[in-house]
Amino acid sequence: MDRKLIQIEEANGNLVDAELITYLIDDEGQKQYIVYSKGETSGNDGDEVIYISRILNSGGTLKIEEITDENEWQTVQKLLKMIANS
Repeated sequence: MDRKLIQIEEANGNLVDAELITYLIDDEGQKQYIVYSKGETSGNDGDEVIYISRILNSGGTLKIEEITDENEWQTVQKLLKMIANS
């Protein structure tokens, strides 16, 4: 499978290279999310750290935003489970 590399602008304005894992769209088609990795590992097993952010379209520029609402997190988890079970 080909890796899709993207650049993510962090809150401090720094651009970082990341690997696009997948993107998600909620059931109503209103919100979009991006799942990506910056090549970081965590824990003794070296598990890959993944990030999930909401995608915002700001005047034609795509930006990402942290998900802070618990109900929205539950929606994202449901979408991920649907992918895992398909």
